[in-house]
Amino acid sequence: MARVTGVPFNNLLSKGQQIKFISQLFRKALEQQLVIPNLKSEGTDDQYEGATVIEPTRGYYDVPVATLDFASLYPSIMQAHNLCYTTLLNRNAIEKLNLRKDEDYIQTPNGDLFCTAKVRKGLLSQILEELLSARKRAKKELGVETDSFKKAVLNGRQLALKISANSVYGLTGATVGKLPCLAIASSTTSYGRQMIEKTKEEVEAKYTIANGYSHDAQVIYGDTDSVMVKFGPNDLATAMQLGNEAAEYVSAKFIKPIKLEFEKVYYPYLLINKKRYAGLFWTKPEKWDKMDTKGIETVRRDNCRLVQTVIETSLRMLLIERDVQGAQDYVKETISELLQNKVDMSSLVITKALSKSDYAAKQAHTELAERMRKRDAGSAPALGDRVAYVMVKGAAGSKGYEKSEDPIFVLENNLPIDTMYYLNNQLAKPLGRIFEPILGEKKAQSLLTGEHTRSISVAAPTMGGLMKFAQKTSTCLGCKKPLTSKEERDGAVGSECSHRFSELYQRSLSKQSELEVRFARLWTQCQRCQGSMHNEVICSSRDCPIFYMRMKAKKDVEEAGRELGRFDRDAVLW
Repeated sequence: MARVTGVPFNNLLSKGQQIKFISQLFRKALEQQLVIPNLKSEGTDDQYEGATVIEPTRGYYDVPVATLDFASLYPSIMQAHNLCYTTLLNRNAIEKLNLRKDEDYIQTPNGDLFCTAKVRKGLLSQILEELLSARKRAKKELGVETDSFKKAVLNGRQLALKISANSVYGLTGATVGKLPCLAIASSTTSYGRQMIEKTKEEVEAKYTIANGYSHDAQVIYGDTDSVMVKFGPNDLATAMQLGNEAAEYVSAKFIKPIKLEFEKVYYPYLLINKKRYAGLFWTKPEKWDKMDTKGIETVRRDNCRLVQTVIETSLRMLLIERDVQGAQDYVKETISELLQNKVDMSSLVITKALSKSDYAAKQAHTELAERMRKRDAGSAPALGDRVAYVMVKGAAGSKGYEKSEDPIFVLENNLPIDTMYYLNNQLAKPLGRIFEPILGEKKAQSLLTGEHTRSISVAAPTMGGLMKFAQKTSTCLGCKKPLTSKEERDGAVGSECSHRFSELYQRSLSKQSELEVRFARLWTQCQRCQGSMHNEVICSSRDCPIFYMRMKAKKDVEEAGRELGRFDRDAVLW
């Protein structure tokens, strides 16, 4: 990469794409004895229209959907149409040089003028040729390499070269960059929009029943540099064959090096909205490669882990196992466990970055950070930190931002979790987006209501409100009857369950042993993570679910120990 882009090695690690682009531009300008202006970086309000997105035909597709992608779309457009700083023209230059349209110069879809490669080949075209040639060599080496480490290095190299090539377009459109040129950037995107629309038209016009095919092809979605086509046949091999054929057919309609490639098939395919879809990813008809998701909560960071787990498991059951009823049962069971307070708190933690000190509207994480600062300024999150919180039950009518609380504080004080918040604000919309295309709106809504939502359990808090005046009474571990007499008050078993003393003691002892084993396993996992099996665990990562599991397990062991200690008084009595 350093050799290709002409920058020192340390710049690859410490700087971005712009220095690599400028370095290559200077190198090419020197070869052709051109001078590059030293422009002051001044941002402007000028904007241009970006890529096109074909409106998705939302739904669940139980037939193969082929994906056709343009290879390096924007770099290939800039090469094919010779878009560069050195080829940009105006009307005066055309008249003065007596240039002929389409032979000596072209007019882009948005009205800008560029000379053809016959008159002058642009510097950007030459830079892109070198970057893409280097990437092609890296991919060729990757194809024959067998060593896993070298394969990873070569894959990283070709991806870095791909990013560098794609960034050439981006830097021409960056108004605060070194050499912005909106004429190049807007011309590139205008060609891209035109090509996506043309691809849709060509595919839907050729692959029809009237032309001898079994079904009429339909482009169900298109985004920037790819289109998704439902050809109709149910078998993967036929869909892949038609995908390859369509890619070659459409590629022939464009100027080289623009090339449309058949990349993959999704089967089945769930199209939720623009930039939101999921499906099984196939490159060979024998076996699917992976479950691919885009824009869905399995890959988003602004939800708790429960949402990610539920959505991913549901998608696996729907797409891989094809068990729609099983997915519904799983969702209902999870919602039931959530409302009964059986879901581990580590799955309910939400983390958000404290990116600025003042927000226009009050935010849950910023209000919590302020409360934590008042409790203990030394351990409170600072600007730039990620704030972890859970939503707890508040007073009637309390705002959402008032109900956020530190997970450790919740554990220590046994504060009740607001399970309805997680159902309505975290799970409801993601589940609706996935199940509505399959079940319909009414049936998908039934996942959030019904028999499984009627049993609700709320933890009893140990602080705040009336708990300041409440006095806790111990209950018998057998029959749960309050132990009110002087003899029984501090014990574990009431007089009516005295004959069960050994059984109840053994049950409490087994419970404590199980909790100690769980805590020991979590402790060992944290020791392995920090790289030492002999030192104290000092990790306090608020982003790690194991941290909260360990804190909860520690509290459970302590409570089980206190419960077991109540038998000491009873041992004297019985």
